Amino acid sequence: MSNLTQCQASQSPACLVLAGRSPSKMEECIIAIKKDFPNTNFRTLHMDLSSQKSVRAAAAEFLSWSTVPKLDILVNSAGVMGIPEHTLTPEGIEMHLGCNHIGHYLFTNLIAPKLIKAAESSPKGHVRVVNVSSGSPAIAGFRWSDYNFEKVNNTLPEAEQPNYTWLEGWGYKDVQSKSYVPIDAYNRSKVANLLFAVGANKRWFEQHGILTLALHPGVIETELKRDFAKETKEAVAELGKKGLYKLKTLGAGAATSLVAALDPALAKGVGQERDGKENYGSYLMDCQISEKADPRAISSAEAEKLWALSEELVGEKFA
Repeated sequence: MSNLTQCQASQSPACLVLAGRSPSKMEECIIAIKKDFPNTNFRTLHMDLSSQKSVRAAAAEFLSWSTVPKLDILVNSAGVMGIPEHTLTPEGIEMHLGCNHIGHYLFTNLIAPKLIKAAESSPKGHVRVVNVSSGSPAIAGFRWSDYNFEKVNNTLPEAEQPNYTWLEGWGYKDVQSKSYVPIDAYNRSKVANLLFAVGANKRWFEQHGILTLALHPGVIETELKRDFAKETKEAVAELGKKGLYKLKTLGAGAATSLVAALDPALAKGVGQERDGKENYGSYLMDCQISEKADPRAISSAEAEKLWALSEELVGEKFA
């Protein structure tokens, strides 16, 4: 889906930068862009989000490009989902959190100087960071006491225990007696995408005019679910038959990312409290602002806790 977002956005930028860990997939996207938009300039950047060493190297390379002095829009889209076995990054972080949040958090902060440079000559809110999250913020909060998924679920504080009924609907059994459930680890990392957006807005929107948003692209047929167990795939198919979700095309899924990146109206009122809910406008679904996020997933206090934890996990502080 990130490839399609890039292709649809490639009609106007001075330079389109594609970042990824697979050179062959980046080349496929480049070929598609050249076919439909032959005048688009592009560059590629190799980066493995699960490795902080790789992320730092990619950020350093990007910052060294004198021909790309600024960055107007950053879309943080790549990620993993449903890894069958409990897996850690090279830095010892649970893989979903390490890849889906920490990698994006670190890269975004490291290249922030080029976002700030773009914002200096742009209207407030035109320079953007877009975090492609999921529907997870509507049903989960962050797992503060056990972000590495080492403790049994029913021993966690009640507020941090997963939604057992929801997980069972996805085909997972005996969830209370387990510590690692693949889709739960994914959910918590996607909550982090939204909390990161909230934290970034507190730091960058008023000071620099950089707007950060998170979004749910919808349920899309992509390679993300390739690691699902047979039982999970069957359960998800059954949920679809019951009408509990409707598959979107790749184009429809990419549409919300494009709205988040380009709609000028989204800069108005973002981060305000409305109807007793925090951080209005930070989360999008179906190409519009959504108020479906669980209060824990869009809380300013939770966002500050995540920012501090993220700094600890990358070993560096960011303003």
